[in-house]
Amino acid sequence: MVQPHLSEGETMNKSELIKALAEKRKIHVDEATKVVGAFVDSIKEALLRGDRVEIRGFGSFKIKDYEGYVGRNPKTGDVVQVQPKKLPFFRPGKELKEYINN
Repeated sequence: MVQPHLSEGETMNKSELIKALAEKRKIHVDEATKVVGAFVDSIKEALLRGDRVEIRGFGSFKIKDYEGYVGRNPKTGDVVQVQPKKLPFFRPGKELKEYINN
């Protein structure tokens, strides 16, 4: 397995993921870019439709709805109305949790 060239605690970004895929599958970086882009776009489009995305052994993505509420601006202390919103939520799968903890 090709491991990304990161030190412990660093962040893997999209270009490093593309490079790791290209090296592991021995494909051109342009092809890996298309694959990663299609993967990410497919997840975004499914979430936009309201679908849940499950990748067995890895985890699932879904959209959570949050109600609006009254909050405070931490800088000024002014009361502000926070609008309702939708946010993506990731839940790791059992296999991913076990992999990380072993």
